[in-house]
Parts: sequence; structure tokens; C-alpha cells
Amino acid sequence: MKHKMEFGVGLFVLAGLAAIFYLAIAIGGARLWGGDTYRLDARFSNVAGLNVGSRVDIAGVRVGTVRAITLDQKHFVAIVTLEIPSSIELDDDTIASVRTAGLIGDRFISLSPGGSGIRLEPGDLIIDTESAVDIESLISRFAFGSIDDE
Repeated sequence: MKHKMEFGVGLFVLAGLAAIFYLAIAIGGARLWGGDTYRLDARFSNVAGLNVGSRVDIAGVRVGTVRAITLDQKHFVAIVTLEIPSSIELDDDTIASVRTAGLIGDRFISLSPGGSGIRLEPGDLIIDTESAVDIESLISRFAFGSIDDE
């Protein structure tokens, strides 16, 4: 009888730990099982403030996630890898922009789908991009004027 009670308590504790692990993964935005997605790359001259795990939006609706940010050492540009659901088909004239949620909020990628009719395939590169606006630089220029104004 005592062993049955200990076994039951052990199962209860394991179930609780599994639930906590699942919630931590779900809240963090990760996936335990591979979804039906594909990856695209986008080339930016500046992605300051953008992080791996940032959201990817279309028309203000979250549709994907930033999976990687790397430096193209040949051209000195940032390559951002986006993970998009397979149900969303984007054309090759899609525009990817780095946006800010609110005035000083988190950075994310906003996609503006094109209409060329030529579909982007997994692994393709989005070249029509708008980089992050450097708010600190703009405020500095406004407050202190440009150094070139002599």
C-alpha cells in the first residue's frame, strides 16, 4: 500500500514538472514539434534592436518568427532568417521592414506582400527591405544640430 502511494505521488510530481516545462516553452514562443513552416532570408543594412525570437507581422498580425540574425561578411549587411507558415505565400516583391512597437518598444519585422505573382521559395532572399530607424541618432541631430552645419 505504501509503495502505491509513493508511486502515485511520483507520477503526480512528474506530471506537474512536464506541465511547467510545456508552459515555459509555450509562453516563450518556441515549438516542441516542427510546424508546417518555411524559412526566408531578408537583407538589411541595419537591424539594431532586433533579436532572435522577434515577431514577424503582416498587416499587424503575427505570422512568424525571426530565427537567426547573421552578418554577411562579404557585403557587410545583416541577413535575417524568417520562419513563415507554409500557408502564407509571398511574392518576390515583398517588402520587409524593421519596425518598433510603440515609441521605444521591441523591434519586429513587418512584411508588406507584393503582387508580382512570382512566389518566394524556401530559402529565397528578400532584397526589398527598410532598415531600422536609429532614434538616438535622430534625436541627437535634432537636439544638437548637424556637425556639418558650419
